[in-house]
Amino acid sequence: MSDPDNAVTVEQLTPFAGRSVLDIGAWDGYYSFLAERLGASRVVALDHYSWGVDIPARDQYWAQCRRDGSLPDHARDMDDFWHADLPGRRGFDLASEALESHVESIVADFTTVELASLGTFDVVLYLGVLYHMKEPLACLERVRAVTREVAVIETAAVRAPSDAGHSLLVFSAGSEHNCDFGNWYLPNINALRALVLAAGFSRCEVAQGPPPARSRWKPGRVWTRLLDRARPVEEYRAIVHAYP
Repeated sequence: MSDPDNAVTVEQLTPFAGRSVLDIGAWDGYYSFLAERLGASRVVALDHYSWGVDIPARDQYWAQCRRDGSLPDHARDMDDFWHADLPGRRGFDLASEALESHVESIVADFTTVELASLGTFDVVLYLGVLYHMKEPLACLERVRAVTREVAVIETAAVRAPSDAGHSLLVFSAGSEHNCDFGNWYLPNINALRALVLAAGFSRCEVAQGPPPARSRWKPGRVWTRLLDRARPVEEYRAIVHAYP
């Protein structure tokens, strides 16, 4: 994840000193290099989609789909838009060279790569990835399989009216969330906790939950969001620490 508007702070992460780190969906490597700088003993940056897919060409296709009112064929990502020379990894490679970094890079799809080939890590970073996954529980089970001590999971999340006590997932087959056809499931905080535990982690701690409420209740009236009364849910970024 590299969007500065959705950055995870050092305080929301976990200590890296002397620990091995796997950064899943590393993109430009910001958190991989941060972990190295903060004393990690070994850092592995894993990605394939952001590094190998021609994002501008894909975006043109997605824009056409929006104009046509159709859904994209996601198989085209690997068939038509994949480039073996990894154009999306240039930023990572440039930063690695400039920093004289020893971060290891692996080009692989975490959803299908043989986990035994990766091994296990003290710290696993799963930042800005979960809501892009079609099978979030299966992906978190794979995260659990490579985690020795703690996984830091950051995702787009939602708060819905009267969702207290309920585990809810908002499904987006279209481009409703940030005009991005690559977004699938946005959990509320209860669903995120439940997914983590169902994946085999024994404990889940919330590092960033829903922001302070920006809405009001009125007797006899339905819940409304002050800033956008037309929308039934409020989106934010959630962060949890998951422990085996």
